[in-house]
Amino acid sequence: MRDKIMGYIGKITEEEQAILDGDLEVKRDLYTSGNEFIVDSKKFLSQGKLIDVRLHTRFAYFPPHTHNYIEMLYVIQGQLTTIVNNTERISMSGGDILFLNQHASHEILPARETDLAVNFIILPEFFRYPISMIDKENVLMDFILSSLSQSDPVSNYIYVQTKEILSVENLIENMIWTLIDKDSSSNTILQISMGLIFLNLSRYAEKINRDISHSSDPNLLFLTLKYIEDHYQDGSMQKISEITGHPAYYISRLLKKSTGLNFKELLQKRKLQQAVYLLEHTILSIEQILERIGYENSSYFYRKFREQYGCSPNTYRDRHSLIKG
Repeated sequence: MRDKIMGYIGKITEEEQAILDGDLEVKRDLYTSGNEFIVDSKKFLSQGKLIDVRLHTRFAYFPPHTHNYIEMLYVIQGQLTTIVNNTERISMSGGDILFLNQHASHEILPARETDLAVNFIILPEFFRYPISMIDKENVLMDFILSSLSQSDPVSNYIYVQTKEILSVENLIENMIWTLIDKDSSSNTILQISMGLIFLNLSRYAEKINRDISHSSDPNLLFLTLKYIEDHYQDGSMQKISEITGHPAYYISRLLKKSTGLNFKELLQKRKLQQAVYLLEHTILSIEQILERIGYENSSYFYRKFREQYGCSPNTYRDRHSLIKG
């Protein structure tokens, strides 16, 4: 399948040929009809379609722009450099993924012929089914989903390095080929594939961030959120600082900037999320749940739970339990 994909996207497009012939600027009217450079999904998606893919245009500088859709930029081979929100320079390599929501602005430096990347054009409603595949909340998924939301999020892009994580590579290549091949059942295939990509991003967070000492802030953020997800019972700022090699103040500042919450608040949020899961799916007593999630102060737990969910844990269970008694 990869050979078929490479054969398809490696061809010089009509737009690229015009650039090679001397028309060095990107033709804005191919992307937008307005005065502001907002790339319009209607230029690429046929009526009723929620997702499509196109080859990233090589050989020319792509000036700062936003989108009225969610973009997933995936580098198949070579290099690609983009600057997000005028300040954050991201040098992408083969296997890297960059999600950009409708609030993110970015520009892209000229790519060579051997630098192959694709742009997924995705309407927000496409994500409804992938989100439903995630059977429990966690702070990592919260961050991913809020970053892709239509509301103004605290972080409007996600950058992850997935080279050599074959499950993710295979899922993305399957999506590319499904869109190229125009499979009649493509919508279901594509939405399931996207849900599996999200689940794999959570599962392989440590491997994604395998070179943490040289990684960018987005990767450090991803690893810290994954640490909170896995160690919410007894996690500490000191421990994540030791794991990453970054000082606690730096991690704390990054968390606050990117999620709006500090380490303690995110740990608290994850404990409450797990408490809700156990209330819905088990018959464990409140005392047993407190022990499971690492709470020693029950009165503090009850107060924080009521602040978050507007009722006591017992009332929440009565309303939402999935266990029929």
